[in-house]
Amino acid sequence: MLHSLFGGHETAWRSWGEEDSARRRMLMIHCSLAHSGAWQGVATRLAPEMDMRAFDLPGHGKSGDWHADVSFQEQSVEMAAGLLESWGDGPVDVLGHSFGATVALRLAVERPELVRSLALYEPVFFTAGFRAFPGLQAEHDAKMAPYAEAYAAGDHEGAARAFMSVWGDGRAWERLPEAQREAFTARIPLIDAIRETNYGDPAGMLSRGRLTALTCPVLLMEGEVGPIFAARINDALQVQMPFAERVVIEGAAHMGPVTHAAQVADAVQAFLASDVVRSEA
Repeated sequence: MLHSLFGGHETAWRSWGEEDSARRRMLMIHCSLAHSGAWQGVATRLAPEMDMRAFDLPGHGKSGDWHADVSFQEQSVEMAAGLLESWGDGPVDVLGHSFGATVALRLAVERPELVRSLALYEPVFFTAGFRAFPGLQAEHDAKMAPYAEAYAAGDHEGAARAFMSVWGDGRAWERLPEAQREAFTARIPLIDAIRETNYGDPAGMLSRGRLTALTCPVLLMEGEVGPIFAARINDALQVQMPFAERVVIEGAAHMGPVTHAAQVADAVQAFLASDVVRSEA
C-alpha cells in the first residue's frame, strides 16, 4: 500500500501489473464502504496486459478523512485527478463501481483530458433514474426505508445491515466476518455523506448536454439480478449517452466486480479491445 498527497488529500493507493509505456493504463474507483483492494479479482485478470492503480476513497481503507468543506464526491474527484496528474503520460482508462462510478463519470465530464475511456458498473446516480422514470423514487424509498429509519434512530449497525441487504453481495449479515460487519457499521455515516450527489446533481452533469458531449468511449454495466434501480439508472444514462455500450453480467448483483470479477474483467477487456479497433479504423 502506498501513500501520497493527491489533490491536497492524504490518499492510500495500490497498483497491479507492470509499469510499461506500451501498456494501457487504468484507474479503478471502488464502491462506498469498501476499499481499493476490492478490485483484486478484476485487476488480477487484467494484470497481464495492463498497468493499473486504485485508491481508497476518503474515510475508506487507509486514506485520510473526508473534508466536509467540499462534497464527498468532489473530494474523491480531486483525489482521482491528482493521482492521474502525478501518473502523467496522457489519458487513462477509468473503471468505477457504484459510487465510484459516479466519481469516474464526473471526472470524465470535468477533466476529459485525463480519461481515455470510461467503464461504469451500476453507477448510483439516482437523480438520473428518478427523473427518467416516474415512480422509481417511491419504489426506491420503500426499499430503503429500513435503512433510513435505523440511521435516523442512531442505530448504525441496523442501518448497515439494512443497507447491505439491498446493496451487498447477497450474503446474510450474520454470515459476514465480524471485522467486516464492524467496518460497515463504522463507515455507514459516509452513506449519508454521499446523498448530496447520489440524489442531487450539484455538478450539473445532467444539464446542458454535458454527458452527450463526452467524446471518450463509454461502457455501462449492470448485474443480471441487481437492484432494479441500477438498470433504470443505466437506461437513463444511455439516453444521454446513446453512444455508450451496454453489458449485463449474468448471475451478478450489485457487487459484481467482487463476486463475478472474471466476467466483469472480460467485459472490460472486450470493451477496451473494441476501443483499439475504433482507434485504428
